[in-house]
Amino acid sequence: MKKIALFLLISPIWLFAQKIGDIAPPEPPKIFPPNTLGVDIMIGEGGFGLGGFYRNNLSEDFTWFADLSFSEVKDDREFEYIDYWGRVIVVGKKNRIFQMPLYTGLQYRLFSESLTDNLRPYLTIGAGPNFVLTTPYDTEFFSAFGSAQFKVAVGGYAGIGANFGINEKNLLGLNVRYYYSHLFGVGVEGMENIYKENLSGIYLTITLGTMF
Repeated sequence: MKKIALFLLISPIWLFAQKIGDIAPPEPPKIFPPNTLGVDIMIGEGGFGLGGFYRNNLSEDFTWFADLSFSEVKDDREFEYIDYWGRVIVVGKKNRIFQMPLYTGLQYRLFSESLTDNLRPYLTIGAGPNFVLTTPYDTEFFSAFGSAQFKVAVGGYAGIGANFGINEKNLLGLNVRYYYSHLFGVGVEGMENIYKENLSGIYLTITLGTMF
């Protein structure tokens, strides 16, 4: 009798558990569209920057990308002050320095099997040419581009970041990147008589895009 009662007690629990499993199976991984076009809003030591990118998913974990950005580079020796007329002055500065890296590389998604699709962390690394532009500091900002000089450097960046949400159309992400590039020859003159051969900096980047 006790065995019958135990069987009658366990049977509904077993059937109920089986029913729950049938109703709520584990969700399969979300498949996002393979292509993404977007913009990068960059915040760095030299100020704000802006970029654009294209990404293509090679697999669930690997993504190929190409990106182009534009940002200002500042020397560690720069010291700004505001004069009597409200102008921002940097003593000893000769040129403004801007960089336009055109990089391609790979992005690797981390913990894809253990984290939900709502949070998709990744590592990224890219390399390519960096087009460096200098304009005279003693000339008005936009007018100075008429006297711009170009040089080409070779460089790359490494970073870590994450994409957020499960929207299959819009991409939102945040990442931190360390950029480094090397100029051959005498480099570029930012401060008077000081030439920089290596350009580097850390950028916090907000990523906005559309997937298709």
